[in-house]
Amino acid sequence: MIYLDNAASTRVREEAADAALRAMREDFGNTSSTHLPGRRASDMLEQARASVASVVGAPTESVVFTSGGTEANNHAILQGAPTLSRRGRHIVTSLAEHDAVLRPIEHLASAGYDVTYLRPDKTGAVPFEEIAAALREDTILISLMLVNNETGAINPVSDVAAEIKRRNLSALLHTDAVQAYGKLPISFSALGADFMSVSAHKIHGAKGAGALIIRGGVRLPPLLSGGGQESGRRAGTHALPAIAAFGEAARLAGAELSDNYARALALRALAEAEITARLDDAVIISNGGSPYILSFSLPGHRAETLMNALDTEGVYVSRSSACKKGARSHVLEAMRLPTRVTDGALRVSFSRDTTAEEVTYFAECIQRISKSIYTRKR
Repeated sequence: MIYLDNAASTRVREEAADAALRAMREDFGNTSSTHLPGRRASDMLEQARASVASVVGAPTESVVFTSGGTEANNHAILQGAPTLSRRGRHIVTSLAEHDAVLRPIEHLASAGYDVTYLRPDKTGAVPFEEIAAALREDTILISLMLVNNETGAINPVSDVAAEIKRRNLSALLHTDAVQAYGKLPISFSALGADFMSVSAHKIHGAKGAGALIIRGGVRLPPLLSGGGQESGRRAGTHALPAIAAFGEAARLAGAELSDNYARALALRALAEAEITARLDDAVIISNGGSPYILSFSLPGHRAETLMNALDTEGVYVSRSSACKKGARSHVLEAMRLPTRVTDGALRVSFSRDTTAEEVTYFAECIQRISKSIYTRKR
């Protein structure tokens, strides 16, 4: 199996799986219980919290565990905007955001909030000048992903934070950093965001765990009400096995960040070189950005056909976000790419497990498949 869909989900690494097993078999108490098993579980929870925070240099208490990136995004947006609704009802976001951002913002729009949707440029990023121009005195929330999950484009989040401060606006800044966390060097304080959403299963942790990192002093009501877990910020019994795995994956991702980044950079360069050398009509959509994601197109081909053919070869890539389930990419449409390019686009994404040999074999396969399809069309 050659798995090149790591932007959708990564293999749980052995150390993270061991941590989850320990939480299930040994430290299995409820983290809210005061007896010894509960205290041991609580210690494991707080160790994971410290590890998750350390990857971006955030204070430990700023981490609120969630069920994943989607919940973290919903929490920041649906609960963040109303806290400032007396000062205004204007929201700024982009057309290239993940649906976990776009859908809750649509919900706010239906409730009377005024939303400005910005379009990414040909690199896939939203130009800072357009973001700055969209900000108003009544802007209360900006939600802008740090790394685009389809193209790898990096948005100027820190510049936006600086602009908000320069203009003394009362706006909250949220960033979906799911594709950046544990992969790119990030300082939460230097980034300047009020909220950062992260997820475990993108960094070799288990599905079912994520976090919302909240800047100190920012008030955010809980999205889920019930018990007093997470210092009253997120109710519900902790999913400790998934959180423990997240903590261990985060600890190791932080320790290996520089090496993994250099590895991904080399893999992406190899993939781009192999694709352009073997396929004369290939269009590289990704332009810089995260080295973990490469988006390219074979205009005139159907992405579904290419994916199905690769699947039979034991090579697994994606067309766009896994959540789209084969639907046309709204990100590439927002970039105003020609229809032929959008319809023939594939995303290849790397992880610490990816090898150069796998990348080369993928390129060989896509070359062979493209030639076969072209021959049949003739």
